[in-house]
Amino acid sequence: MSVNIRKMILDDLEQVIAIDQISFSLPWPVRSFYSELTDNPASRCWVVELDGRIAAMVVAWLIVDEIHIATIATHPDFRKQGFGEKLLSFTLQSAQAEGAVTSFLEVRENNAAAIMMYHKFGYVESGRRKGYYKDNNEDAILMTLRMVTG
Repeated sequence: MSVNIRKMILDDLEQVIAIDQISFSLPWPVRSFYSELTDNPASRCWVVELDGRIAAMVVAWLIVDEIHIATIATHPDFRKQGFGEKLLSFTLQSAQAEGAVTSFLEVRENNAAAIMMYHKFGYVESGRRKGYYKDNNEDAILMTLRMVTG
């Protein structure tokens, strides 16, 4: 079994979009992923590839010294195997190497598995967006991570 974390490329989009659509009740528009790869210089897009299949994906934005995790998901076939954690760790280390000192993200208040993973990394709740998710009016929990520097 060959596991590889690498930059997302246009050829990955079919699998990445499928992961997004199966993972979220409000998936991104297809054009958004294309735009992240072709038009957004702040975008950092990574995938976990496992024997030719995309097991997990992340889109993050590096803005000055902050890395914002825009979306991260693992294909259901590969969940609970640590791929999401490996990908988040890689993303944070890569961003830190580019000067990031803080990370931000939003997560559904009822997504206990994701919140638990973020807590493992040291993220703390830093705010709340009431009714952020339009499909069910669920709140988004804002989470922040201050990265160790030096």
